[in-house]
Amino acid sequence: MDKNSVIGLVLIAVILIVYSLVFVEPDTPEVVDLETPAIEQVDPNNTLNAVQAEESPTTLDTSALANQFGIYASAMQGAERTFDITTDKAKYTFSNKGGRIQKVVLNEDDYVTFDGQPLVLLDNNTSQQAINIPTTNGNINLGDLYFTTSSTSRTMLGTDSVTVKFVADLGNGNSLEQTYNIKSDKYDVDYQVKANGLKNSIIGNEMTMAWSIAMQRYEKNLDDSRNKTTLRYYTLAEDSDNLSATSQDPQTEVIPEGVKWLSFSQKFFNSGIISEKGFTQATIGTTPGLDSTVVKSGLMELTIPMAEVMEGANFTYYYGPNSYKGLKKVTDGYEDNVYMGYKLVSWVNKYIIVELFGFLERYIGNYGIIIMIIVLIVKLALFPLSRKSYLSMAKMKALKPELDALKEKIGGDAQKMQQEQMKLYRQVGVNPISGCIPLVLQMPILFAMFFFFPNSIELRQESFLWATDLSTYDVLINLPFTIPFYGSHVSGFTLLMTLSTLLYTWSNNQVSSVQGPMKSIGYFMPIIFMFVLNSYSSGLSFYYFVSNIITFSQQTLIRRFVDEDKIRATLEENKKKNVNKKKSKFAVRLEEAMKASQEAQKQKQVQNKKKK
Repeated sequence: MDKNSVIGLVLIAVILIVYSLVFVEPDTPEVVDLETPAIEQVDPNNTLNAVQAEESPTTLDTSALANQFGIYASAMQGAERTFDITTDKAKYTFSNKGGRIQKVVLNEDDYVTFDGQPLVLLDNNTSQQAINIPTTNGNINLGDLYFTTSSTSRTMLGTDSVTVKFVADLGNGNSLEQTYNIKSDKYDVDYQVKANGLKNSIIGNEMTMAWSIAMQRYEKNLDDSRNKTTLRYYTLAEDSDNLSATSQDPQTEVIPEGVKWLSFSQKFFNSGIISEKGFTQATIGTTPGLDSTVVKSGLMELTIPMAEVMEGANFTYYYGPNSYKGLKKVTDGYEDNVYMGYKLVSWVNKYIIVELFGFLERYIGNYGIIIMIIVLIVKLALFPLSRKSYLSMAKMKALKPELDALKEKIGGDAQKMQQEQMKLYRQVGVNPISGCIPLVLQMPILFAMFFFFPNSIELRQESFLWATDLSTYDVLINLPFTIPFYGSHVSGFTLLMTLSTLLYTWSNNQVSSVQGPMKSIGYFMPIIFMFVLNSYSSGLSFYYFVSNIITFSQQTLIRRFVDEDKIRATLEENKKKNVNKKKSKFAVRLEEAMKASQEAQKQKQVQNKKKK
């Protein structure tokens, strides 16, 4: 989680806690250089740069190729040919050199970059891949071989699928095959690599795959994109983890256990590889981007048993969006590419908010209206808790005259004042923390929204009112200067959220029993929050704004139906009934603890006087 997210969450928690205490008072794209310090622990013999021969095989004559590469020499020369397979989801450019996917561009009707350019997930300039087979002639990189294929460019629609097969015929029944299966309505591509024969030429037990990507910038907010870009993985033991997304330093990690999938995961898109049987080992690393075009660079080095390759090793590539529901269908745990927050918060998002959002999305095309409906549904569901919290505040306000009288009578003795307060609460039948409990129960939903809206690809490039993209900050006014901790723009929805929070605070102060400086604290928090959320998702700020307006309306409605005179009369009646009521065991224990604390404090004061 990035620093701003942490600050935001802390501020939300502080606001709720202070609110509880105050108002419910009980009292050109870069190609990754894999030999830089970015991945210091990676064995340079296995990196992509190291597997390239000092002299390109295509520049050697036939006899030299035969001497150096043996039976593989026949596939070391040829003419490169490319062709495109276009589906409803993406366009894949294949090359017979290496028998690989050379470029992936997502369908422009679905996704483009923040500045309207085609969204290229990988190409020759940004991605390199080497698949190395250990042979008696050294490591043979499939990327150096020329394959034959009968496939040509074609366009698919609906549920069509196509199989693209590349074969490198090495003679005498020996060959290398790479097969891709592409479905028009899916972002995942099935892939198989198989070695036929070659038992006498292959000497190692493992094939290695090295894949690097200079992950490009697709979103307007570069800092936010970098703080949400990492390399994720999922082990066969069903453990999901990732390198730190917010680290400003090069990182590397060796994963010794079986790994089911790995992905170059950005805020809204990812490129990944999946093995149902698992990779036996993986080494991963990331380095920060050096300019505004590269968000972060990443590398994964994987090992696969050669026994699998001899039979046909099966994998799946994924090139597409981070849609939570879509990723759940890819493989186990792949939806973790969408960060939904901590465990309790993520449960709220995964099982309530995602389902509710998806349901509304089927019938409503305007996402601003969807957000308003979600707020309304959540507020209606939480209305009983909100009503209870308000009634608790009304009761505390009704007790204020008696509490003020106690303060005048007792003076500055805090311990005795506390005892008398508890006695008064017990007599009138008021639980001083009952107003806090509804707020605590609402916190998981409040936090859930903090993660859901900024990470929801459904909001990406969706406009509402003046906001052109609800997944990032909106700009009401561009400033000719930069304000520290705020930015060079004014977010309209964040400004509305701040004003509505101030209105909400003022409304609460009308029923609060708190006076003096403490009453003003609630007005400072929204101002601080305005600075924190100015560069956050406008969808999130809009949600909080609508939530504040509905909460204010609810409280106004509740106030109309709450008879404060009746509340005072009920408290007085309870006081008369409970005059001779025995203390509960809890109350007795609480008083004993308070007395013990008071005695300890007195003894400490006596000891301090003796020392003086």
